Amino acid sequence: MSLLSLFLGEKKKSASVAKERLQIILAHERSGRGVAQPDYLPALQRELLAVISKYVKIDSSDLKMHFERQDNLEVLEVKIELPEPGK
Repeated sequence: MSLLSLFLGEKKKSASVAKERLQIILAHERSGRGVAQPDYLPALQRELLAVISKYVKIDSSDLKMHFERQDNLEVLEVKIELPEPGK
């Protein structure tokens, strides 16, 4: 390594620069798709409601599902409001 390249830095090859730019674009596009929900969520919600209804009387508004992407994880949050015992 020469003293001049130490101070000025080495020029990157155009292929590596293009690769880095493509990785940034792909990461940006992937993060933008975080709001889209999978196609199976409505069917999953209906099936969960049917199974729970076998044991406890609940309304469809008592079952709430929330889907989000966090980094490399997909998180599905399911909230079920059960009636108080004896009602």
